[in-house]
Amino acid sequence: MLKSVKVAVLGYGTVGGGVAQVIDANRDAIAQKTGLDLEVKYILDLRDFPGDVNEKKVVHDIDIILKDPEISVCCETMGGKRPAFDFSRRALEAGKSVCTSNKELVEAFGPELLKVAAEHNCSYLFEASVGGGIPIIHNICSCLTQDRIGSVQGILNGTTNYMLTKMANEGMDYEETLKEAQRLGYAERNPEADVEGHDSGRKIAILASLVFGKTVKYDKIHVEGISAVTSTDIAYARKLNCKIRLLGKAGERGERVAAMVAPFLVKAGQPLYMVDDVFNAIVVHGNMLGDTMYYGAGAGRRPTASAVVSDVITAGLNEGHTAACPWGTDEADVVPFEEMENAFFVRTGVQDQERVKEVFGVEKFITLEGAAGECGFVTGRLTEGQFQVKYAALENRIGFLRMEA
Repeated sequence: MLKSVKVAVLGYGTVGGGVAQVIDANRDAIAQKTGLDLEVKYILDLRDFPGDVNEKKVVHDIDIILKDPEISVCCETMGGKRPAFDFSRRALEAGKSVCTSNKELVEAFGPELLKVAAEHNCSYLFEASVGGGIPIIHNICSCLTQDRIGSVQGILNGTTNYMLTKMANEGMDYEETLKEAQRLGYAERNPEADVEGHDSGRKIAILASLVFGKTVKYDKIHVEGISAVTSTDIAYARKLNCKIRLLGKAGERGERVAAMVAPFLVKAGQPLYMVDDVFNAIVVHGNMLGDTMYYGAGAGRRPTASAVVSDVITAGLNEGHTAACPWGTDEADVVPFEEMENAFFVRTGVQDQERVKEVFGVEKFITLEGAAGECGFVTGRLTEGQFQVKYAALENRIGFLRMEA
């Protein structure tokens, strides 16, 4: 006999509409695999949707949903912090599990909402907040618990990965590529969250909090984006047999956590080198399992909605209980940015070569056809603080990128 799970969707936009679509299209398949009969009973939105297949399910008052004992799961797909936080908290206090795609909310209030869920024997689930349709959070919370995870890193933003791929493959500059990404709907009209790394920063904060069991706050993470990457940088990367990728990285440093987001040169042969276009990929390193990589569509209506519905299934199977989550309420001790270590690729004027030898101890220089008057070189591993002092000593410095180890 099937178990009925009545669902409310909070926000009928791109993702919320996708959630309703996934449940409707795959209802029979889900029932066959899980024994759960999922049904969307309510859709909360400020708008009406005349002619929509779900128009009769639309309500405008959250209390209708919260007071209905049939509703056991709410899908928060509204975005932003308010009123999403208030609605999520009230739903959890009513004993209704909440599944969300809202990375901004999860990063800011995840520990608090997880605590409320545990106190009311329900679940707060957020698979879709990182990696779109990639089942990374479930794997960290369930499938990798036998390992001690030492690091997690990945390409966490499809917009920037698409742009860097186009710049490399078609010789487009940054501004031209951004306009193309906006035309295709990959980038917002205001693309700052993507191109300046804020989206990736929130996602690596969530992943690090899960992996290391303590809250890693976004505002403690050094974040850089791709807006300073040039076509000349791309050409140097090609000569180095590398690709430039915006990476979110977090790793253990004793009892502390080191985390950052920045463009890195990724060498051919490394797992993330082959990840192009709008795809995301996340590499998790465990002390027993070694490296595992999770790859797939990192955004989009259907992949993100699919991840939300996977959480609905988890909530349905755990009704009356709280799904396990290793995210603790204690705040992690985050390594200061200036103490983090990286190797660097540096561009400078050719007249600085003797100074480079003196300051960095580097003898090998890289030149690029069409980039007269400048050269590049690769440093050894330095702390960020050490590097900035040495870099400032070059009178004709042009720019730099970090090298992925």
